[in-house]
Amino acid sequence: MRNKKTKSIAFSAILSALSVSFLYLGSVIEVLDLSTAALTSFLVVFAVIELGGAYPYLIWACTSAISLLLLPNKLPALLYLFFAGIYPILKALFERYRPLFSWSLKMSSFFIMLFGAYLAARFVFLLPEVSYAYDIVFVVLATLAFVLYDIAMSKIILLYLVKLRKRLRINNIFKD
Repeated sequence: MRNKKTKSIAFSAILSALSVSFLYLGSVIEVLDLSTAALTSFLVVFAVIELGGAYPYLIWACTSAISLLLLPNKLPALLYLFFAGIYPILKALFERYRPLFSWSLKMSSFFIMLFGAYLAARFVFLLPEVSYAYDIVFVVLATLAFVLYDIAMSKIILLYLVKLRKRLRINNIFKD
């Protein structure tokens, strides 16, 4: 039991450090901010599948805090905090339900996260306000991107579970 917990904590620390490294790369090369946030979300997916329990939440919290403190450009850290880090955990919870209810939970959580990111950008980081037409176009495009992201994430998770997990022999890493 203790050996399993030690391995899980060490693996969580490695995933957190790797996530902060990816987000730092997105912070330095600003074109990659969305890409690195999406990439780090797959590290959380890996933690949800392999570790479960509270470990994915701890990875999300630790990575978010360190990224907000250390990154020179805070946008990748905000994307991770408000969406990319927590969404894989919520996705795992929501997909236990029927598809219609699951999608309604996913969409409502997306809009809540988007609104939270908007409030943080507007009032904490004091970004200037833009026109309402821009806001509407942004929300429509963000919603479309979210749906495509969710479908792609589901396909990648399926690929990992069916093919890659057996090839990488990860099934027994966290067993005593």
